[in-house]
Amino acid sequence: MEMLRPKFHRFKVTTLNDKLIIYRDSYRLYMTDVMLIWDTPLLFEKLFVDNDIKCQRILSQAVGTPFLPSCKCIIIPTGFANLDYTKIHSGIERNGRAFEKFVKNGGILVVFGPMVSEYHYDWLPMELTYVQEHGSTLAQKVDEHGAQSIIPDDNIDTPIECDGYFSETDGSVLLKNDGGKQIMVAKDIGDGMFIATTIHEFPSADFLSWLMSRAKMSKI
Repeated sequence: MEMLRPKFHRFKVTTLNDKLIIYRDSYRLYMTDVMLIWDTPLLFEKLFVDNDIKCQRILSQAVGTPFLPSCKCIIIPTGFANLDYTKIHSGIERNGRAFEKFVKNGGILVVFGPMVSEYHYDWLPMELTYVQEHGSTLAQKVDEHGAQSIIPDDNIDTPIECDGYFSETDGSVLLKNDGGKQIMVAKDIGDGMFIATTIHEFPSADFLSWLMSRAKMSKI
């Protein structure tokens, strides 16, 4: 006999006269490892399927609502602040406190490049400024950190694509480009961690495995 599972709600988020409207109808929502914030299907999602990691794509307006299950990691893909790619940015900026709470309780938030000329991550509890600059570069490790596995060790001498660099940060610098500019930083907050990178490639399987072992289930 099939085991009954708790019943949750599906929601559809839209706007009417600039007011947030959430429609709910019943369905079964399962626990997930990763939440990917985006508003259209992404090839990125296949990466998690291929690595046997449960992933759920959500809208940024849903962050902080009571309908979402706990997860270990939230990922915000490349281009999140560029309106040519997506409309999720306003929802992300409004939910800075929800992201901070998620990380303090053990979750890991991974943010890729915003893909605009200059960007200040004012919604994060850290100082971080991005400058767009596309190019191919060799990555240089700074000290040792598990998140550096975003580039496999056997590929560390192979050029990677980046869409920019961080001109200012109070986080720990993990990777620099071959010009000495910061392309990956991290900051511990509570039991969790913020990770930001300008690497313009899919992360490695080793990085995803590290995320799953390092992070704790946390409510967003």
